[in-house]
Amino acid sequence: MVKVLDTILSQSAYSAKIDVPIEKIDIADWLFNLPEAEYLRCCPPDHIAAGVTWTDDGRRMSINVEQIGSGLVVQHYVAEVAEAAYCRMNSISDVFTANGRTKVNVVWELIAEKIDDASTRYTNRVTAHPTDAFMTFIEEHTIKFEDAAAARQAAGADHNSRETPLFAASIARRALAR
Repeated sequence: MVKVLDTILSQSAYSAKIDVPIEKIDIADWLFNLPEAEYLRCCPPDHIAAGVTWTDDGRRMSINVEQIGSGLVVQHYVAEVAEAAYCRMNSISDVFTANGRTKVNVVWELIAEKIDDASTRYTNRVTAHPTDAFMTFIEEHTIKFEDAAAARQAAGADHNSRETPLFAASIARRALAR
């Protein structure tokens, strides 16, 4: 279940402006206190469920269930970095497809950068890597890697482009309510 090193299945990054100073933004606080109903509003109808938990060794986790293209994806994001202006989350995600279940490694980066004294740029970057299980899965189903990557790229970019501005608005609401 390790990722196939240096192989990218898909990658996308979208940004949105937040009319809140960066000093008021706390992405980690937002992410680990995000009510499920708010998560659902951040990419309807794709977002299905969300929750927060911990690994056995005490690292914070965000569990997200979402529809990305034709796949139902259960993300098990473990915080590698969880700071006010930057979170890096890493998941070995379960993907349920018409052909069955497989796994991909997804790295989700949530980035806040100062634009000026009154505004912040939020960037939502998602990079998916194939796992050994994924490579076996596509081989067993005679799917070319290039075709799987193209489908994942199209679906992932579409999803990310729709959720990014809604995440940014949600982060802004949380910042202004604090």
